Amino acid sequence: MLFHFDFSLIALIGIILLIGIVKKNGIMLVDFALVAERDDHLSAHDAVRRAALLRFRPIMMTTMAAMLGGVPLMLGTGTGSEIRQPLGYAIVGGLLVSQALTLFTTPVIYIYLDQLSDWISSRRAEPSSLQPQPQVNQETASVTDIHGSYV
Repeated sequence: MLFHFDFSLIALIGIILLIGIVKKNGIMLVDFALVAERDDHLSAHDAVRRAALLRFRPIMMTTMAAMLGGVPLMLGTGTGSEIRQPLGYAIVGGLLVSQALTLFTTPVIYIYLDQLSDWISSRRAEPSSLQPQPQVNQETASVTDIHGSYV
């Protein structure tokens, strides 16, 4: 009710459109960063920075095209405008807010998830002292596990 419009089915359609555009932009950033990490052997920080710099223009072009397409819906008057205006407000306002959040939060989340992945893989690499080690029979030079079967 920020703009004194009820949440209608048309506004829901605008939000679904908004989710699709923002999701596409996030995927473009992450996909480009993963390729840069894998192919160019960059760190996660350098890869996501390069992705943000190189993908900024295409992301802004698609966002601005969708946003400017919603301005006539938002500002339009006349017959049936009360149905179209919530769609325009959802598109324009949602893209303004979500684009700013996407461009700032996606690289940060990418770096944090990379650090979490590194931490988890380092934890798995440490041998646990609780796991039983195979026993070597010196007389027959065979290896058996804890149940006595040969490995």
